[in-house]
Amino acid sequence: MKVLVINAGSSSLKFTFFQTENEEMLAKGLIERLGTDSPKMIYKRSDGKVVEDSPKITSYTEAIAKVCEKLLDSEVGVIKDKNEVEAIGHRVVHGGERATKPVLVDAAVKDIIRECIPLAPLHNPPNLAGIEACEEFFTGVPNVAVFDTAFHQTMPPESYLYAVPYELYTKYGIRRYGFHGTSHNFVAKAVAKYLDKPYSSINLITCHLGNGCSMAAISKGEVIDTTMGMTPLEGLVMGTRCGDIDPAVVIRLAELGHSAKEIDELLNKKSGLLGVAGINSSDMRDIIQAAENGDNQAMRALKMFVRRIVKYVGAYYALLKGADAIVFTGGIGEYSVYIRGKILEKLSALDIFLDKKKNEECSGKPGIISLPESSWKAVVMPTNEELMIARQAVESLKSVN
Repeated sequence: MKVLVINAGSSSLKFTFFQTENEEMLAKGLIERLGTDSPKMIYKRSDGKVVEDSPKITSYTEAIAKVCEKLLDSEVGVIKDKNEVEAIGHRVVHGGERATKPVLVDAAVKDIIRECIPLAPLHNPPNLAGIEACEEFFTGVPNVAVFDTAFHQTMPPESYLYAVPYELYTKYGIRRYGFHGTSHNFVAKAVAKYLDKPYSSINLITCHLGNGCSMAAISKGEVIDTTMGMTPLEGLVMGTRCGDIDPAVVIRLAELGHSAKEIDELLNKKSGLLGVAGINSSDMRDIIQAAENGDNQAMRALKMFVRRIVKYVGAYYALLKGADAIVFTGGIGEYSVYIRGKILEKLSALDIFLDKKKNEECSGKPGIISLPESSWKAVVMPTNEELMIARQAVESLKSVN
């Protein structure tokens, strides 16, 4: 089956086109600055052919039409007729409690996405717009919504509830939802296969480390806890997000005269590594370089980043009553030898030990980076959220046919 995967953002649209029988990526691309006077499109074919364009686009429907135009192009295209697109999988950030798995889009599913807009005001509206654009352009082609929050819906109440008045949960849906679910799902299954263990019996601590960072404790294929909360702000130290803080910090900032909008901007876009390192960059590579050059503030940011992860590893190891592996994925998790090394050096008390040589050799590819004498493993596993969405789109369609 040929499946188009769409990730519609507030000012961008990412797309990937798969032949799912052999899981081959046929083409992918990105339209940036959507809705501005100067949109930019990058289209890449699987053989390495790259085309850049500056199309006139004012809507998501026009963006989808431009994607199809490239897929059909006589020189760089990969199909001869738009009817070759047999299904479309969409990344949708928030599905609340009602969306617990990927689903074929209908009016009721679109209502769920709308209902969750207050929980994801920046993401769900463009996600829905992308779906409706595909419905308009690819008439009759099934659309499948794959929710970032769905994989985490196996958490028990003691994990997802906050210790606030219970009516805040029942009235307003204030609870932990978790995010990056598609990535955690993909790497968990990939690691089970890599280690030749049944997915239904494996215990994993998965670490998605990039500009946004989250961890999940996965017991026998089900999430029992995750670090992100009602929003992606909770949990680990991230590129620009603060992660866990005392809620009274927000109250104090309000008392000092900061508006809700200013506090949101401060905690989501000006904190984390960017706020602490003091080098005007949230890029882990820049911060490591600054620290190695003697910048104490940058080194402090690195120590905070590592410490927060190690704290959660300890907590999740206890909740799982032991784990088969800790998994590193995402841009930092897959490529940062330094960060992986620092994390594992602090986990020796849990009987896992860094293989420095394997760690240095493993960059953006699957590999075990712990020593053989460790009682559990450290695994690097590249994520592929787009492929996971394509897989789940196919599975969803099979289940309804």
